[in-house]
Formats: sequence, structure tokens, C-alpha cells
Amino acid sequence: MTFPTESDAEFQQQVWSLEDIANVGMTLAETARRMPDHIAVAAPARKGQKRPPIQYATISFGELERESNRIANVIGQLGISPGTRLSLMVPPGLEFVSLVFGLFKAGIVTILIDPGMGRKNMIKCLSAAEPEGIVGIKLAQMARMLFRRKFPKSKHNIVVGANYWPGCHSLRKLTAKADEVFDSPATTRETPAAIIFTTGSTGPPKGVLYRHGNFIEQARQIRDHFQIPPGGADVSGFPLFALFNTAMGMTTVFPEMDPTCPAEVSPPIIIDAAEQFDADQSFGSPALWNTVSKHCEKSGQKLPTIRRVFTAGAPVPPHVLKRVKKCIHSDGEIYTPYGATEALPVASNSGTVVLNETAEQTNQGKGTCVGTHFDKMNWRVIEISDEPIADVSQTRELPVGEIGELIVKGSVVTTEYVTRTDANAFHKVTDGDSFWHRMGDVGYLDDQNRFWFCGRKGHRLQTALGPMFTVPCEAIVNTHPAIYRCALIGLGAVHLQIPMIVAEPWPEHWPATEDRKQRLAKEVLELCKSKPLTESVTRVEIRKALPVDIRHNSKIFREQLKTEFDALFAHEKTRSQD
Repeated sequence: MTFPTESDAEFQQQVWSLEDIANVGMTLAETARRMPDHIAVAAPARKGQKRPPIQYATISFGELERESNRIANVIGQLGISPGTRLSLMVPPGLEFVSLVFGLFKAGIVTILIDPGMGRKNMIKCLSAAEPEGIVGIKLAQMARMLFRRKFPKSKHNIVVGANYWPGCHSLRKLTAKADEVFDSPATTRETPAAIIFTTGSTGPPKGVLYRHGNFIEQARQIRDHFQIPPGGADVSGFPLFALFNTAMGMTTVFPEMDPTCPAEVSPPIIIDAAEQFDADQSFGSPALWNTVSKHCEKSGQKLPTIRRVFTAGAPVPPHVLKRVKKCIHSDGEIYTPYGATEALPVASNSGTVVLNETAEQTNQGKGTCVGTHFDKMNWRVIEISDEPIADVSQTRELPVGEIGELIVKGSVVTTEYVTRTDANAFHKVTDGDSFWHRMGDVGYLDDQNRFWFCGRKGHRLQTALGPMFTVPCEAIVNTHPAIYRCALIGLGAVHLQIPMIVAEPWPEHWPATEDRKQRLAKEVLELCKSKPLTESVTRVEIRKALPVDIRHNSKIFREQLKTEFDALFAHEKTRSQD
């Protein structure tokens, strides 16, 4: 469900067609042609600004078009041919967006890796993607040299933001003399455009191949579904969303924040960014909006120009939706798009629908309703299987209300993994000339064709009494006023797992003594025992903080908790036997 601020006819008159564009980089060319002087990107003018007002540097769509053309021409001058894999390692900002579109235009397959995944994982993922060069700041080039054995194919190396670095070309020097006009190489929508890595919340991160058509369709479907007209501004808590903004004619404002730690964002800086650019939109994780909305509730500050908030990456608690609704424009809406790195967007729901129709059912353990699917998307819920499925004829579609695993098909769904390629057999299902993608999520469809998310397939517990699904059970525990979030994990052998809850209290409710901690654990256990879904839980542990993903700070790393408590459980069994 959407809540447009203007009629369909008015919206269609403002936007432009993306149907004839085959290279996603050329969406910038179309935007620049129509609104050359409009601000395309704003980013902090210098690092380390702690308090508003933040000073911003800006670049217009016309300037961004010319700069990306210079970059694309430089790529050709260096003899780097279309299809070459280059890793882009530049922080969010003006240069980041210029480089992304310049590399797209040149036909480069751009490897985008989230630096917040930590050095070990970042090096491992980058090595697996086999880059033929690195376009990055000095720190990235230093890492390339330090771990050079991991990157034997990396010969096209370009340093960004410096006039010299050993073994590198200087982007600054080369673009100073480059032509501002560029003729894009022959590209189709099937041409590879990028490799983007999953968060790794249920295993090692996988490199997903994006084709130009995937990006173009994502931008078009997001724009049309939410009726986003050109000319607005988006305060971006997630840098990759800037790609869609540019195609839609939206200004991207990168606030002064660490994108790998959205939960630690400074709310006054987000508010300042919205005020300076009269922003009507913002994208951020549930953790970011939890922080910002709590500040607004306490301080009385608001975001009165914001009409659309997008938040994704994990189920969004109703208390976050309520607070956000109160601090944005009175006619504004918060949307919770659902999807994955491999398939985005799949579906969307609105805060209004959640709060009025589904939140209470979520609290009762019915799962999280992610809404209905996008117009160009198909979905089915099939019987859960942990084995590869070669053909869709081998699946059994489940009736309304029965929990199974979700499969999706559509133009935004990516075709394959290019690292950890063994995962392709477990996630892609042939259907004639097309295919379905197995989301790895479990849930059910209701009689309105809405999907109710019940957790990750790999996180389900297999107990002696049958399966238990994480999200419904955790929602029950989260109704305790002292609990911020929790994780359901299973101890011991598969099919005989013992359910356990690991809970994180709100900071203000952290128990001051060990006795109070044990009392809180007892209260949570009693809550579990009072509900049929959770009555088999026998252990509760209170933790100050749960391990979460780096991209959204919202997905709980249940595997880490399971490994830790399995070891403790095994030790306890050994001691009792002795």
C-alpha cells in the first residue's frame, strides 16, 4: 500500500522513461539532461565535524555527468576493457558516486564491498571476487600491497584522492585532462555491472552478480511504486541507495556518520542534514531510526520536511514505527521494504498498515507482515527443504497460512553468485526458460496474499516437539517492557535441540546487580512458559549487547550465539557426567 502525495497522472508527467536505457550509468545522463543544475550529491566538506550545522560540499547533476564521463574516458585510456573486474574502495561522498557511474558507463564490473564487515572478511571476499584492479583511496592501496598475494590479478590500480601512490595511476591527474564527453560501449541489460556481497548473516558473505537490467529495474520499480517525483532530497543512511536517487532525479545527502555503525548515528546531524536540504525522504536501518526517533521523542525535535522514510534490513519493531511517525511530516509515511541482496525489492508494507492491522498479531507470535509483492514480482511459499531443488516441478506449493520457504521470480532478481558458487544450486530453481530464487526465509501467505516473515530458514530450530521459528517466538519475548531485542537459538543435536533465549535489555533497564539480572531472566522465562509457541524454552540468558550485522546493525548473528552456548552446554553435560 502506498500513500502518494499527488495523482498518478501528475506523477507520470514528472518522471521520465527508463525503458530504452541499457546501461545503468546512462540513467545519470538522462537526469543531467533534464535537471543539470539541480544538486545531485551533498557530502560533508571535511571529516570530523561533530556538531551541526555541518558544512557540505555539493555537485550538480550536470557536473556529476561530466565528471563520470571523464572517469569513463580515463578507464579507456588506460586500456581497461569492458567486463574487467575492478574493486571500488572509496568512502561515501561525491567521488564515490562519480566513480560508480563512471565505471558503469565504461562497462566495468564494479566490486562493491562493505568495509564494515571487518578486515578479515573484507580481504577474504575481495580475494574471492578476483579483482583485476583496485580503484581506491591510499588506505585501500596500502592494504592491496600488504596482502598482494591475495590479489594476483590486480594490475589496473588507481589511487583516489592523491597525486601519487606506488604502482598506481592517479585518478586526480588523469581526469584533469580527460574529455567530458563519453560514448558508452555496447551494453545490454544482461551485461554484468557489479558484484555486491551479502551481509553473511547466515553464513559466509556471497558475491552476487548484478546486471545492468537489475539496477535499472530496481530504480524504476522503487520510483513508480512509491511515486517518488524528481527534485526531492534523500538523507542517505545507506550509501548504495544513492544509485537509485541519481536515476530518479533525487538529491543524495550523505550525513556525517559512519555507515558501518548506523545505530551510533548522531540524531542532531540527521536532523541538520534534512533541514539544510529540505529533504523529503530518508533511507536508514531500523537501528538508525530507533536511535533518531528516541532522540526526537526525548528532545522534542522533529523532521517536519520528511514525507517518506524507508527502513529495511530486519523486522522493524512497532515502537520504532510509532516514534518515527510522530517525528516526521504529519502526512508522512514510513515504509518497510522487504528483499535481499539477491532480490530487491520484493514487497513493502507501511507503518500505518502495521500499526493499525498487523502489529498486535506480530506480538502474539504470528510473524512480521512484510506486505504484498511489487507488481513485477511473483512469489510462492513451498515446502521447506535444506537440499538443492533443480526444477520448480520438484516443489510443493503450500496453502494459505502454512509456514514454508519463500521463492521469488522477477526482473530485479539476480541470476547467480560469482563467489561461493556452490550456493547457486541451493538458491536457484529452474522454471522453463526462467528461474526462481529461494530467499532463504520462512513464513506464510495470508488470504490477502501478504507474506508473514517468520525468520531465516537456517535459523529455525528442530526440536523433539517439532520446528520452532525465530521471529514469532522472539516477538513474544520482545513484549516484555525491559527487553529491546532477543534471539532464539537451539542447543545440542539437530532434531533434539533445546530452545534458549538470549535477550538484550533496553540500556535504561540493564540490571544493576546480578540478583536483578537473574530476576529479569526469570521474568522472561515465565513469559515464555505462558505462551504455547515458547513454552518449551528452558533457558534464558541476559546479555548487554547481541552481535549484529555491520550493514544495518539490526540482523542478529544467531550463529555466533549458538556456537558460544553450544560449547557451554557441552561443557555442562561433561561436568554433570563426571
